[in-house]
Amino acid sequence: MTQLIKTAALSVDFDRDARALQAHGALARMIQPVLKMMNQRLAEEKPAQVRLKDIVASTWLPPIPSGPFKRLLLNEARSVIGRMVPQTLSIEVTRRCGAKCDHCLIKEGEGELGHDEILRIIDEALDMGTCIVTFTEGDPLLREDIFELIEHVDPEKAVVNLFTPGLDMTVEKAVKLREAGLYNLIIGVYSANPEEHDRVRGVVGAHAKALEAIRIALETGLLVTMSCHVLSGQVDRIGELYELATKLGVQELSIWEGIPRTPEEHLTQIEREKIINLYRKINATSGGPRLFASTYFEGELLGCMAGRRWLHVGVDGDIRACPYLQESYANIHETSLKDAWKAIRRSGQFEGFVCDCPAQNVLG
Repeated sequence: MTQLIKTAALSVDFDRDARALQAHGALARMIQPVLKMMNQRLAEEKPAQVRLKDIVASTWLPPIPSGPFKRLLLNEARSVIGRMVPQTLSIEVTRRCGAKCDHCLIKEGEGELGHDEILRIIDEALDMGTCIVTFTEGDPLLREDIFELIEHVDPEKAVVNLFTPGLDMTVEKAVKLREAGLYNLIIGVYSANPEEHDRVRGVVGAHAKALEAIRIALETGLLVTMSCHVLSGQVDRIGELYELATKLGVQELSIWEGIPRTPEEHLTQIEREKIINLYRKINATSGGPRLFASTYFEGELLGCMAGRRWLHVGVDGDIRACPYLQESYANIHETSLKDAWKAIRRSGQFEGFVCDCPAQNVLG
């Protein structure tokens, strides 16, 4: 039995053998719904990885037990009384990228956040309660200081994820990522078909490089998530991607709903139900990677996290509710992250439980 939280009014214990969280104290009832939800997931779904000292329920969540997971629980307790915390912070750290994706929104601009600016963003986020930091856009591995940025995140407060298309991975970089304290490496693979993936990336050989990056990362001992966005008509490729993820040995396959550019690209309700059925079937089956699906996680389980549990800083400093919503509420060059979060919360656009992604509805 591991004690995660111990205060006068609340204690939370984790029974590793039973894979169950237990709360006691005057505030236990306040956090009980969250614990019930987590316990149900731990009981019904396979974890991404069981390690010597902790369990990775999903690569998108801090390991149990850990300092970041403790903060997550405390944040959830605060949310019950309306004090929402940006638990996840994503930061676009560079425009540089070896890929030439048509869907990229930042390749045409100029400039990016400076080293000290990113350090300030991290510090302010940690002070606010953030427990998951993700470096993204275009390829963070092309920033020479990315290892220093990862090291700057206090591992007792937050875990660090990093997205890369996998075009510039080397054994040396993988080792440095591990030594810097990276929690999870996210590598985008759009299709099990090399030609289709290369078409999306706009680079011949991109698929082979992404798979090689995954192999290097796994051999180095990194936690690896293979990630893909799907639009209408693409749901059937999830099965092929899962077979590939299993063959490679990644810890989790992550499926996100893509942002449609035409009404025809909207996922239908039948397609969403198919994703959820796959999620339940795969995660109830032992062996193979875990499957993450935003359709379930931000649909049925927690609802949309934008402006509720998620805060995003663009490469130009614009502060948004999530990476997919383009409305800016402030700019980090002009204000603090805390004041920007207050502006987002005061906007009234991010209240209540929303099971549909607002970015999906831009086209109507």
